[in-house]
Amino acid sequence: MAEPVNLNRFRKEKARAATKARADENAVKHGRSKAQKAAERADEIRMQRQLDCHKQDPETA
Repeated sequence: MAEPVNLNRFRKEKARAATKARADENAVKHGRSKAQKAAERADEIRMQRQLDCHKQDPETA
């Protein structure tokens, strides 16, 4: 004879698996890697530094 199955647990595990599969699919479709995020952050900092260096002081201009 087979072991009894807890249907609530089975239903919840199936829902969790479906949610995880959808999340993984969205991460591949829309996500960026950690290296890409770091590179973009570094570019933003570099551009901001460059703009700050080229600002003119209103008193001396």
